[in-house]
Amino acid sequence: MNKRLMIALVLSFVILIGFSYLMPQHKATVDQNGTAAPSAQAAQHSQAPQAPAPAASGTAPEASAGTAPAAQTAAPVSVDKVISTVETKKYTLKFDQFGRIVSAVLKEPKYRQDDGKPLDLIDPKRTRPLEVRFKDPAINKAAFEVPYSASAGTLDARSGKAVLTLTQKLPQLTLTKTLTFYPEGHYDLKVELSRKVPYFITTGHRPEADHSRYMIVRGVLVRNSKGVITTVEDGKADQTVKIPDATILSSFDRYYASLFFDFKKPFSVIITPDEKKDPLPFVVTDSSLQLHGYVGPKEWKLFESLDPRLTDAIEFGWFTFLAKPFFRIMLAIYNFVGNWGWAIVLFTLLVKLVLFPLSYKGLLSMQKLKDLAPKMKEIKEKYKSDPAKMNQQMMALYKKHGANPMGGCLPMLLQIPVFFALYRVLLNADELQGAPWILWIHDLSRQDPYFILPILMGVTMFIQQHITPNTMTDPMQQKIFKWFPVIMTFFFLTFPAGLVLYWLTNNILSIAQQYYINRVYDKHKAKLKAAKKQS
Repeated sequence: MNKRLMIALVLSFVILIGFSYLMPQHKATVDQNGTAAPSAQAAQHSQAPQAPAPAASGTAPEASAGTAPAAQTAAPVSVDKVISTVETKKYTLKFDQFGRIVSAVLKEPKYRQDDGKPLDLIDPKRTRPLEVRFKDPAINKAAFEVPYSASAGTLDARSGKAVLTLTQKLPQLTLTKTLTFYPEGHYDLKVELSRKVPYFITTGHRPEADHSRYMIVRGVLVRNSKGVITTVEDGKADQTVKIPDATILSSFDRYYASLFFDFKKPFSVIITPDEKKDPLPFVVTDSSLQLHGYVGPKEWKLFESLDPRLTDAIEFGWFTFLAKPFFRIMLAIYNFVGNWGWAIVLFTLLVKLVLFPLSYKGLLSMQKLKDLAPKMKEIKEKYKSDPAKMNQQMMALYKKHGANPMGGCLPMLLQIPVFFALYRVLLNADELQGAPWILWIHDLSRQDPYFILPILMGVTMFIQQHITPNTMTDPMQQKIFKWFPVIMTFFFLTFPAGLVLYWLTNNILSIAQQYYINRVYDKHKAKLKAAKKQS
């Protein structure tokens, strides 16, 4: 059982890491003019209001009262005209003539593209934050022909809040967006209409800032008033979904998000698929609307300061229930030591100490099974034609020597959710961006530039294998474990240094733990041998 479990774990891990490493990133389809390809007709949910499908960049999306149509190419309009620029401590925002956020450039030095240029979170080819669409096709058409006016061409919110008013005067309708910006980067949004008409406002397509090949969730996240979270991943949106009592709406990628939130007054959300089955979210209403908003990195401290429930917008995948408390503990350690690298090392040590009692018993059982391997082989040969008798003899052997064949499984099973939760934390935590450790490690969110950590990880894994009891007799199993350190080293070469540091630290602590258990067991055997001689 131990052998089969270990083989299954090894193969599962290799498949997971290999998939996340080798699968290419999904890329946008563009036509010859460089604009995003028109979307296919959006599927509809039977109870959902009808929402316009995403529009191609620079064209007006046509709405229909009865369907959710594809984006049709209308008379081209300029998308380069900026009517207002807002400065906060975190970023520079620019608004185009249709009241949308057309650019969000982050100011902090750690937020840079690979070429060193400042990072802009908004993809000009995709739907932009704060875009408003109307259910009435005539109003919707006019909304993409009549420009907004801005109360100020430039606005400074670096030292205190500042208010920007965007106004659009349509035939028989006036729409006003009032945005109050704060130095930390969040804002308050108020949308007012001169008369009631159904409309939709979006957080836009998710930020296009991360193009890594890791198995990262990207798409749309909605938290309802009961705390239930719905996530629709890129490429998996196949129908329109309605969520009537949302408190958080987030278009997100690995580190960044464009989001609306309001915990006092829930709002209605629909999520429609675009032409690539990526989710596009809208808040749906027919009257004045007030929300809080944010565009930028998913910073835990900022979200927690605004409202602790807002940290639910930081997505850690299947093991979020473990990942969030793990991150809280790691953050507390960081606040004490002031270095994320050492916080990872100390957290790994803490996990080892917590799991040590179980690991101790399990590894002692594996030592006993290793010593019993010759006798187990004899029993298998002797009773190979009688499985029932063979199992009976095996159980008697285990009982006589106090060995538990399942003893080594529990520690491994416990480490699976721990590893995957930490895997997601160390991949998704924005705080690791630009965080140094020591010497050559200047950014724990990026790969080790000299591959020192991955190579050390492979070496320590080999040492750990060499000193850990092994009862395998199957040649194929032995080959898999012999080459496992090499395979893991290869996969970890391009992994973030923070994740490799965790694995390396875990290996070193496991080696120390195994040496200790080996010494304890050797002393135990020596005592038994001495007692046997005396008797």
